[in-house]
Amino acid sequence: MSLETEDLLRELSANAESVCRHYLPAGRREGSYWIVGDLQNNPGRSLFVRLTGPTSGPGAAGKFTDGATGEHGDLLDIIRERTGITRFPDLLAEARAHLGRPAQVTPDGPSPRKSKSPGGTPEVAARLYVASVPVPGTLAETYLRSRGIILGGKTSALRFHPKCWHRDEGQTKSIPRPALIAAVTDGAGALQGVHRTWLAPDGQGKAAVETQRRAMGHLLGNAVRLTPCDDILVVGEGIETMLSVREAAPGLPVWAALSSGHLGAVLLPEGLRRLYIAIDRDPAGQRAAERLTARAAEVGISVRVLEPRLGDFNDDLLADGPAVLRQHLSKQIGPEDQQRLEI
Repeated sequence: MSLETEDLLRELSANAESVCRHYLPAGRREGSYWIVGDLQNNPGRSLFVRLTGPTSGPGAAGKFTDGATGEHGDLLDIIRERTGITRFPDLLAEARAHLGRPAQVTPDGPSPRKSKSPGGTPEVAARLYVASVPVPGTLAETYLRSRGIILGGKTSALRFHPKCWHRDEGQTKSIPRPALIAAVTDGAGALQGVHRTWLAPDGQGKAAVETQRRAMGHLLGNAVRLTPCDDILVVGEGIETMLSVREAAPGLPVWAALSSGHLGAVLLPEGLRRLYIAIDRDPAGQRAAERLTARAAEVGISVRVLEPRLGDFNDDLLADGPAVLRQHLSKQIGPEDQQRLEI
């Protein structure tokens, strides 16, 4: 374990109650413990998180045990379970964000060989975005249409690059492939990263590679802002998922957070009154919705969760078309926003 990770764990332990209140809000403090039903944040008294004690070693604050299942671990394990984040560097970034630390994190393990130009930074992401072209008339438009999405080319957040370098794990040589490029921006509209979806040579689907999607830059808290936001917002995970919502209801402002872990961490804009969370039908999506709902409720934002009929809203769009998807959404959208569904 790196010194940075050890230091982060010590600070989490020193703030154990704050972590529990944020990630396990269904529980409560009793004496020296935070008590809740389980790691899924269900009400109950099975899981105990120690709130007092040393910051490391035996009896350390932040250690938990579930009396029903025998599960045990630390606060990073709780954050991982509640956010759905799987990559360890992203998990550290999430923990640092909760503690208010700077965003830059050095992952465990030996440092990679320094390249001639920095990779994964907002500056590199900006160069890739500028080198891309608008979607209309490109393979990116062909790809989006193959997913039932016609309006995708009308957002400046998406662009196309005909020769975006791609390399799968274990390969030593990068290969240029066509790619859909999505801008990841912050609340001020500044580009903080990009998301790449590599496409098949004819645009009819994704590239036949192991890693079809990859992001670079600063993602945590930011999003692909597919349309401008006003006093309401619909936010979900995937780009195609949120473009499908827009296809059925162009009057709804939509953002894509890119993953369930990042969905729970999206920074909500000031002045937002109503939030709709478009989930994927899986446990990670549900957990992210719970976390984002709790954060929105703390600042007085009304929240509704939008559920697809199938796996996600793009599945619904492809299966039933925009009119049926619009009707499905109308049953979940609040009465004050029904006019936004009108074409």
